[in-house]
Amino acid sequence: MVDFTSSAFQTVDLMPADTRIVFVADMFADQYTGGAELTTQALIDACPEKYCKLTSKQVSMALLAKGKDKLWVFGNFAQLNPQLIPSIVANINYVVLEYDYKYCRYRSPEKHKSVTGQECSCQNELSGKLISTFYHAAKVMFWMSESQKAHYFDRFPFLREGDNIVLSSVFKHQTLAKMKILRKNAPVVREGWIVLGSNSWIKGANVAEEWCKSNGKEYKIVWNLSYDELLSKLSRAEGFVYLPLGMDTCPRMVIEAKLLGCKLELNDNVQHANEEWFTTDDLTEIERYLYASPQTFWNAIRVVTERKVTISGYTTTLNCIEQEYPFEKSIESMLAFCDEVCVVDGGSTDGTYEILLRLAAKTVMQGSKTESVPKLKIKKITRDLSHPRFALFDGMQKAEARKMCSSEFCWQMDSDELVHEDDADKIKKLALDMPKSIDLVALPVTEFWGGPDKVRLDVTPWKWRLSRNKSTITHGIPKHLRKFDSNGDMYAAPGTDGCDMIDEKTGDPIPFMNFFTPDIDNIRQAALQQNTSAITAYQQWFEAATTQLPGVFHYSWYNIGRKIRLYRTYWGRHWSSLYSDDPTHVIDENMFFDVSWDQVADQMINDRAIELATKLGGWIWHKPWDGNTLTPWLKPVRSQPALATDIMSTITTKHNK
Repeated sequence: MVDFTSSAFQTVDLMPADTRIVFVADMFADQYTGGAELTTQALIDACPEKYCKLTSKQVSMALLAKGKDKLWVFGNFAQLNPQLIPSIVANINYVVLEYDYKYCRYRSPEKHKSVTGQECSCQNELSGKLISTFYHAAKVMFWMSESQKAHYFDRFPFLREGDNIVLSSVFKHQTLAKMKILRKNAPVVREGWIVLGSNSWIKGANVAEEWCKSNGKEYKIVWNLSYDELLSKLSRAEGFVYLPLGMDTCPRMVIEAKLLGCKLELNDNVQHANEEWFTTDDLTEIERYLYASPQTFWNAIRVVTERKVTISGYTTTLNCIEQEYPFEKSIESMLAFCDEVCVVDGGSTDGTYEILLRLAAKTVMQGSKTESVPKLKIKKITRDLSHPRFALFDGMQKAEARKMCSSEFCWQMDSDELVHEDDADKIKKLALDMPKSIDLVALPVTEFWGGPDKVRLDVTPWKWRLSRNKSTITHGIPKHLRKFDSNGDMYAAPGTDGCDMIDEKTGDPIPFMNFFTPDIDNIRQAALQQNTSAITAYQQWFEAATTQLPGVFHYSWYNIGRKIRLYRTYWGRHWSSLYSDDPTHVIDENMFFDVSWDQVADQMINDRAIELATKLGGWIWHKPWDGNTLTPWLKPVRSQPALATDIMSTITTKHNK
């Protein structure tokens, strides 16, 4: 049989370009008039934006990609391909209307026990965990009752971390007005009780009938009526009996019966029955609550769609002028997207600190007021650089700069790095879309080698950048890499630079999201062995990664002569301080010359820098170079940041001299 619903026969665009809101449900009210469908339809009718509707089984990777900039509203989604959920969690802005208990494979813990004879433990199964992950990453979770929300929180406590709103069943304003008229025109003497004749196990139709019989009540079973017929019958009935066998989150017909003047016979499984808005005898109060429900929903959606994030950038400085670090441009590039930039200076003596103070004192006119915008916060913390473990101060300074941050998110950068101006909006959007389950994201690094024409392939192209501003996140040596010398001072095993992102209390590394996978690293390793196919594949991957994701441009190896001179005067002592069990014995290994460092003249460095820049595409500093081994490199993908123009011309003038 030909499937005429397949994509091959669909000629209508399922998601027009001007769509702002995407509603997803197994069925909509024009297909089935259940309580969930009517609530979803009431919200759709009040939608202030352009929207489209997709059934759960229509959702595909292609549609998710097309709708990545839209807000998605998920109702019932039993027919959604579960393999899509990880992609939705990672890439889509969405909210969820939870009408029942989807973590349970029967969508009801009581039905689960009735069918299997066992208490429901689906929260511990893969399917239950997948649903809870889906809900945890939602921008807002909308629940039907307080009891339903409490049930979920009991099984998945982490859901409390998100935005949670109890919405209850939602009615069109026209429907509420119609019920008010029906109630006003109801007969003085009302006759008979109404029983919902549903085939659904949870609705308990047989139990309701037995109650009527046991209490001598005349009753009528209603089923398969039009909505108008149902409301009319309720407006003339004496009462409505509803005794569900399992938790029913906010049964719509109970609300309709009360607003239409029926007496109610309910049990504890009617989960909204004891909520304050429903228990009142003032039906006008209930109507007022229900009239506000669509606006409650759309106000919450407006907060999501119009939400702004705040970002604090932070960095450290120490004699940046002397070391030829582009710290001013680095800070300026952060100010393009950060609400504040926090800088800790380590006691500079070359004028760096004075320049920072001048930058922080710059003001602009905001209306009639003079303000410092954006805000630059400067703090000086001078360390004892004669301490044998002075290398650990690097991580400590970063930790202090992070403590100064007051925004929702933090962006860490070194003073020899710049952010491209085109990435400012990308960073803000990344923060806005960051899944709640993620606290830290690694992003691309473009590291130049000897000038603007070579990008290093011999190092992993990522670094921790964007994180949530949580007090538990700091910088330092991970616990599993900590060592202690004979004086009790901490130092590090290889595998850290002393500035890792770690948990302040436990010392454990902070879990993070990374675009760089083991498979990609395998390609990189093959490329380092001069495999031309691997070099091409890695170049293509690098181009896609650095184009799609925001990142930084790293200029530490742009001037190789400068880098070698710094190694001669500083970095040898630094690595000894960090890694050696005896930091008083400075590592004097010279990887680029056959003589000790004190015999290396500037001209030797200049000549070797030109040779390294010409023959290599990068080199790990701690490995000796034999003068013959070559390393491949990548071609630059993007143009240089506009702010790099000045520093590049300065570097070019001084290059390798």
